Amino acid sequence: MARQTREERRKRRELQGAPAASRRREVARPSSVTEAPAAPAHTPARSGNPVVRFFHFVGESYAELRKVEWPRQQQVIQGTVVVLVACILVGFYLWGADQVFKRLVENVLLR
Repeated sequence: MARQTREERRKRRELQGAPAASRRREVARPSSVTEAPAAPAHTPARSGNPVVRFFHFVGESYAELRKVEWPRQQQVIQGTVVVLVACILVGFYLWGADQVFKRLVENVLLR
């Protein structure tokens, strides 16, 4: 299913006009060859006005949320079932350990 999902995403990106991703990775350059960092630009986030900073934060947050690939309903249901089963198993384990240690404390330590 993961391959099918990747292919669907790749097709969607191509339809939107994005270039197809190549399979080859870029080779990292040694640190001595790297370019000098650009001078920091003045951004609204650095200004002292809290209202401007708030709206800048909201805008950046919205942009990041648009990048998120949200799970489908089936994935949410499967994840919920896994969490519930894990909680039930851990709950039974802790209940059993509590019963064992309760008897141990009552019969050995409190006598």
